[in-house]
Amino acid sequence: MYNEVKAIFEPKSVVLVGASDGVREGIVSPAFFHSLVHNMHRFFKGKIHVVDLSGKLEGAIKNLNRVPRGRDLAVVVLPPKLVMKNWRNLLNLVIKAIVLVAGGFDQQQREKLARGVAKRKVCILGPNATAGVINTSNGLCATLERGFMPSRGGIAVISQDSAVGMAILDWARFYGVGVGKFASTGDSVDVTEADLLEFLMHDKETKVICIYLQTVRDGRRFLGLIREAVRKKPVVVMKGGTAQDERDKIFAASLKQVGAIRVGIVEELLGVADALAKQPPMPGDRVAVVTNVDGAATLVADALSRKGFALAKLSDKVTKKITRKYQDINIVEWVDLGIGAKDDRYKFVLEQVLSDHGVDGVVVINELKLSFLEPEDVQAIAEVAEKSKDKPVVSVTVAGGAGVLVREAVKGKNVPVYDSPEKAVRALDALRSYWKTRTRVEKGA
Repeated sequence: MYNEVKAIFEPKSVVLVGASDGVREGIVSPAFFHSLVHNMHRFFKGKIHVVDLSGKLEGAIKNLNRVPRGRDLAVVVLPPKLVMKNWRNLLNLVIKAIVLVAGGFDQQQREKLARGVAKRKVCILGPNATAGVINTSNGLCATLERGFMPSRGGIAVISQDSAVGMAILDWARFYGVGVGKFASTGDSVDVTEADLLEFLMHDKETKVICIYLQTVRDGRRFLGLIREAVRKKPVVVMKGGTAQDERDKIFAASLKQVGAIRVGIVEELLGVADALAKQPPMPGDRVAVVTNVDGAATLVADALSRKGFALAKLSDKVTKKITRKYQDINIVEWVDLGIGAKDDRYKFVLEQVLSDHGVDGVVVINELKLSFLEPEDVQAIAEVAEKSKDKPVVSVTVAGGAGVLVREAVKGKNVPVYDSPEKAVRALDALRSYWKTRTRVEKGA
């Protein structure tokens, strides 16, 4: 299955099958087919063949029989009846993978789809994979949302539900979180989330795997693959349908046992994944707080306490080195740089704090309101954070509007930026959790 799944994410040639006029059923419509064609022509770097069964789209092929055989991927935007009518012709194209966008297939139709691919070396994603597939590295944008392409990054997302999947991607674009690969599994007559997980755990471009589940299919294999995956990279899981408390408790315990990180909402999933993709695991509980405003530091300290972290106490050597250079810096529970702090002060102090053996991780507060700090000053924090190989650094700007400016200033850098103390601390908690998981795995426990 590995090579077939690879064709879903890394095709060199794609066939787009739909109708530019007349067909309207469920998610299938000419407008969505036009959006798919637009997206692929705009972003995809490989070869594209467009098949318009209504025969009205300029430059498109009118008949599947005229498509060159041996293409890698077919994305089909047709209702069930037309899919089944053209099913044999699709299989005769000797395509490695097929994405079926439409839902509404009955049991008999689904069984026919499964039998068809079982006889040939081809796989199906879907049906009802309405959010499609995205790979930002090769420009694959097989989704029906016109012009929709997230920023490139190391996070892979698997979603059983297309609406939730698109919500994850939309929030990722809003927060500037980089995504590498995305796929919605839909009804999974063939390819499941476990198959995608197995591929992504070996994918060199993927640093973190995020999965949204509603039901668990083949739970033993799925959990076994997570256990294997976390040896190489973190796995973050969000699950819907948790009203049945007892079953959810069992599932949560199973996830914890195999080393997955469980989250509850989309924003938490993205915040955690962003930190895991950009920063090293956190080897302990001692957190240093570096700030330019005192009040926000109090809120961060409270959030750290609630998650079982301790405020790091800097060594006398590091404290003297900082105060010798900047006499007005106050170091008690946290390092207060003062409202006049600029990039040079942040850079020097952060380098010294990270060198302290009593520090396991750092939260840097950079408030723009009522201070002299400018968004571009925060780039100095990102530069230091990128050099830290064994201690994570996360940034927090409590004011929402200022947070947008800070995120934009460090876009493309390896420092995650949060707009609340709770989100920043939750990210550190995930980094600490993954360090414990990786340590346990390395010891063979």
